[in-house]
Amino acid sequence: MDNALPPAEELRLIDRELVRLDAHRARLLARRAWLLTALRAAGPAAGPSPGPVRSRGTAAETSPPGAQNALLALGGTLLAIAAVAFTVVSWGHMGIGGRALVLGAVTVAALGTPLLLLRRKLVSTAESVAALALVLTVLDAYALRRAVLPGTDALAYTAAAAGVLAAVWAGYARAGGGLRLPLPGAVVAGQLPLPLWALSAGGSAGAVAWAALATAGLDVLIALGARRKGVRAPAAACAVAAGGWSLLTGLWLSVSAASPAASVEPALLLLAGAALALAAAWRTPAPASASASASASASASAIATIGGLAAIAALGGVLRTAVPPDWAVPAYLLSAASLLAAVRIRAPRVVLTGLGAASGLVHLASALWAAPVVLLGLTGPAAVLENVWGGPPAPGAAPPGAATAPVVLAVVAAALWVAPRLLPAVPPPRPAGECAALVLAWSAAVAAPVALSLPLGPALAVQLSATAAALAQAARPSLAAALLPTARRAPGAGRNGRAADGTATPPEAARTPRATASPEATTSPGATGSARATATPTGSPPHPGSPAADPAPDDHTPPEAPGRTGGAAGAAAPAGRPEPPPYAPDPLRALAATALACALLSGTAAALLGLATRPATFTALGVLVALGATAAVTARGLVRTVAACATVVGSTGLVAATAAAAELPGHRIALALLAVPAGAALLGARLGRHPVAPAVEVTAAAVVPIAVALAAPNPPALALVLALAGVVAAGTAVRAERRPLAGYAAGALFVAATWVRLAASGVDTPEAYTLPATVPALALGLLRRRTDPSASSWTAYGPGLGATLVPSLLAAWGDAGWQRPLLLGLAALGVTLAGARRRLRAPLVLGGLTLALVALHELAPYVVQAVDALPRWLPPALAGLLLLAVGATYEQRLRDVRRFRESLGRMR
Repeated sequence: MDNALPPAEELRLIDRELVRLDAHRARLLARRAWLLTALRAAGPAAGPSPGPVRSRGTAAETSPPGAQNALLALGGTLLAIAAVAFTVVSWGHMGIGGRALVLGAVTVAALGTPLLLLRRKLVSTAESVAALALVLTVLDAYALRRAVLPGTDALAYTAAAAGVLAAVWAGYARAGGGLRLPLPGAVVAGQLPLPLWALSAGGSAGAVAWAALATAGLDVLIALGARRKGVRAPAAACAVAAGGWSLLTGLWLSVSAASPAASVEPALLLLAGAALALAAAWRTPAPASASASASASASASAIATIGGLAAIAALGGVLRTAVPPDWAVPAYLLSAASLLAAVRIRAPRVVLTGLGAASGLVHLASALWAAPVVLLGLTGPAAVLENVWGGPPAPGAAPPGAATAPVVLAVVAAALWVAPRLLPAVPPPRPAGECAALVLAWSAAVAAPVALSLPLGPALAVQLSATAAALAQAARPSLAAALLPTARRAPGAGRNGRAADGTATPPEAARTPRATASPEATTSPGATGSARATATPTGSPPHPGSPAADPAPDDHTPPEAPGRTGGAAGAAAPAGRPEPPPYAPDPLRALAATALACALLSGTAAALLGLATRPATFTALGVLVALGATAAVTARGLVRTVAACATVVGSTGLVAATAAAAELPGHRIALALLAVPAGAALLGARLGRHPVAPAVEVTAAAVVPIAVALAAPNPPALALVLALAGVVAAGTAVRAERRPLAGYAAGALFVAATWVRLAASGVDTPEAYTLPATVPALALGLLRRRTDPSASSWTAYGPGLGATLVPSLLAAWGDAGWQRPLLLGLAALGVTLAGARRRLRAPLVLGGLTLALVALHELAPYVVQAVDALPRWLPPALAGLLLLAVGATYEQRLRDVRRFRESLGRMR
């Protein structure tokens, strides 16, 4: 579709746009001139005068300060390399006096030069020389040990030297004032003294971890008290590194402890690390900007999470050594659950969030640990399929600690169920948390037979009980929702009228959202409109781009600045709780869908488990059918439809089990299975246009292919099955809403039953049986077309032509003579010509396909002989030429196919 404008209209649009751009450029130039005048009138205090803007072709790729810093950094690096090479390689060529003189003179000069450079405002150069001076002090310490103290312990000397260097660098930074590198260097050097001193004293891994944790504590103090960002960042990084290493060491010692006494020291180490992390998260200052505040909150929450995990590992490690090995995971889970009570203390939100996240992570890990037991409970009954009714299957190898898996899942489910009450500051999302609690409770029941190694009867009872409970929850989700803490509390309100952040909430605020903005909202980073306009100093010039008209600029009225808008709209944005998005899932529907999925899984496992013995099969299928029927009657919506379909499936299994128990052969079982679609057809007639009726009938219709497959080895029984299925379809077609689909299905089943019966009776001439039915069918079709010209040719002539052409075609393909193919080809040619003459689709299509297949059958031997006589390279060459021809005329072929389809679609 071409939407191009006429040239005259497009030219007018372009001229209008150019005029608008010229006017906007004039306003910007006027604004620039006014700003330059204001800057010149303000004098040097207003800042440097803007220089001419570089053109795009002459723009500098690097700013002058950037190039200066790069050169200074490169020069300082080269000098440091030279100093290291001199100290390490050329040290032996000088005497002790020369060595001391050279290093002392160079170090003193390097330390004093930055102070002189700072007085001349050469900050970058001073920083480079100061970095070189720091490297020289390290080399001095190295040279001192090589020359004067060669026999001292390396670790002890390194610890002492690092402490001295950290103190010297800190004092040098205080003396220098404006230097930025010495203080971060002192922080980094301060990481070595305590751990190296512990190693030199022959301390154990725990002693070294305590030393690293003490170092991390000092780093935290520096990070919280430092004013410069260049000091806070390295101090925080060093605190994370040292504290993380000490916590990992404590965790390793706690896991490897074999007795409660051995687990006490690692627990104390982990608790000390947890206290340090929580204190750091508690005292983290809040930045001013919104982006920095979000980043700082995330960092503080992560630190609090690490502290919570350390506390859980400490308590769980002690409990683990006091319980059997299978109860190790419940020990850690108990520690995590106890942490939920600590979350209710009054603390900053970031700390509470971190503690809740730590407890949630442990609960999640515990549930994942128990997941293999649940999978074994669901998939283990499938082993019965190898020997149906051969007795209970041999129990498989259970995962380690499987005996406590149901306890773990039940505890996690209970924690999720009461989490909205225990976590007022960090409430979990309601549908997700409740659905997860439901799944975990159901998983605990499913895992119980595997964990307790129950025999067949109790295991089947547990599976059926879990299915019944899940179906009851799916049918009536409001029953479980009424027990939830969130169901009895206003949205956004905590316990005893407290809001989600732990502050007191008045009753009227809990019932209705606030309609006015708080004073803080006008100064928050998200404030818009007049809130930002009120922060603008009075007398600031207006800006172009506002909705107001732009007056002509003069000497007294400054032109408007681009990109700034005003207005009072949005000044008082509501500060209440935001409404949930429209796509948020309904909690009751989510609970119902989750419970339905659980019921289907456990019901399938129960049905498979029941195949172990005959009584168990009838018990399991009978209970499942009763449960499904009850849910189909009491439930609504999707749950009702799925329950009704599951009832049909269970009834099919029950009928098949009854027939198999009577030791009927397969083709008789197929006849018995037809009772299911027959009953569904009667039920559908009773239900009428009920929304469940189509799903029930379609599910029952899927039983017909199973019956056909069972009766296939016995052709007479297969013909009977097809005929009976056709009777059911014909009875369904009596209803007006099912007539189009069921009528065609009935006709196809009756025709297929006829063909199968003829083949089973050894009939070599099917035309003797099909022609007497074809002639009356065609006569009735002709009469139908005369009385109803709008009737389709498929309805009028399709059944009659198909009843003769298809059996004759099948017989012709297996006939070695020439008479039948000749007569069938002539008949198909006549039908095709008649369809083309009368413009009837059914005779044209059926006759043409039959004629093409007969011709293919007759010409196939000659084609094979011709292909064998041709050279091997000729068929690929011909195929390539054909593809080239089709590709070259692809568009024309598409048009031909489209034209043929349209002409065929115009036929009746």
